[in-house]
Parts: sequence; C-alpha cells; structure tokens
Amino acid sequence: MKIDFVSDVSCPWCAVGLKSLEAALNRLNGEVRAELHFQPFELNPQMGPQGQDIVEHIAEKYGSSADIGRSQEALRARGDALGFRFDFQRRSRIYNTFDAHRLLHWAEGEGRQHALKNALFSAYFTEGKDPSNHDVLASVAASVGLDEKRARQILASDEFAGEVRERERFYTGLGIHAVPSVIINDRHLIQGGQPPEVFEQALRQLATPSEPGSSAR
Repeated sequence: MKIDFVSDVSCPWCAVGLKSLEAALNRLNGEVRAELHFQPFELNPQMGPQGQDIVEHIAEKYGSSADIGRSQEALRARGDALGFRFDFQRRSRIYNTFDAHRLLHWAEGEGRQHALKNALFSAYFTEGKDPSNHDVLASVAASVGLDEKRARQILASDEFAGEVRERERFYTGLGIHAVPSVIINDRHLIQGGQPPEVFEQALRQLATPSEPGSSAR
C-alpha cells in the first residue's frame, strides 16, 4: 500500500496527522504493508529569510489571532495523547521551509526520509528551532544518520529545488490546498489531523480484498 503524506514541516496539524497515521500503522502491524512517502507543500512560500512573529502572521493571514491560545491548547492535548510534545513558548515565529523540503527529497533516496520528517517536526515544534537555518537543518539531518557534509552541500546549492517545485505543482494541480493530505494508492484522500481510529479504519478497509482472489498491496 502506497501512502503519500503531503505536508509542511511548519504545520502543527501535520505533526498530529503523522503521529496518528503512525499509531494506526502500528495497530495494523502484520495486516498492512505500507510505503510512506513525504511530499512537499509550503504553507508560506513567500516567507522571507527572517520569518515572522506567529501571532502577527496569523492575524495577517486569517484576520484575527484571538483563538490562538485555544488552538494551541487543542494541539497540545492531541500531541500529548500521541506522544508528541508541542512547546509553544519556544515556537514564536513562522519560517520558510523550502530548504527543509529539499533535504527531505534527498533523504528519501537515502532511506531516512521518515526519520528526518519526525526530527524536523520535533526541532521546530518541541525545541523551537528555525527550520530555514542551514546549520539547524544540517544538524537535524546528521542526528538521523544522514551525511552532514552532504546535507550542507545541498543546502549551499539549488540542488533538488526543481524536483521539489515540480512535486509541489503536481499536488496543488490535484487540488491539494490544505495539509495534511494523505493519499492512499494514488486514489483515496484523507485530509486533516485525523485521530488514529480514522486512519486505521480507512487503511483496514482499503487493504481488504474487494474481489475473490485479489490481495492487498
């Protein structure tokens, strides 16, 4: 079963969605074989190199930041239930994430994409680090077993920029304008930071043979 997880590393509900999906896959261990691929999506592709204060950003983007405390509390509770810690005291700014996506593209070929994705979520949402900073990105890459020198080479160049932009255009062309978006076997879409039960039910249903003699992929 192929699973494309379209998301941004600065999207808190994407972190929740990934942890929920992982929980569902753990529950289905032995029932479903899944190939998980992380696809790029930028929530703020025009964000400048210095980033922006998160309260200011939300007010500009959505017209008000009045509900930010309530939203953060909901995210914190969901994260705690899934074993992921949000520290909103440390996370005070929104940053550009394009270079993070370039590293994730490279990491897929190295077999470390899933580990890097989780490490980037933790670096930003738990530790409050800047996911656009090349030193931060290279260090996070090294922490999951990737070659730090190679990571720095990629970050210092435009390597994989074309591939990432092509992937972004592909998914927006499919109508993906909100994340996380989880696409199963190129056909079935689940959107949002759903609880594990939703993913588990959907994966089990899709893995069940629909005709005699057919088998799950």
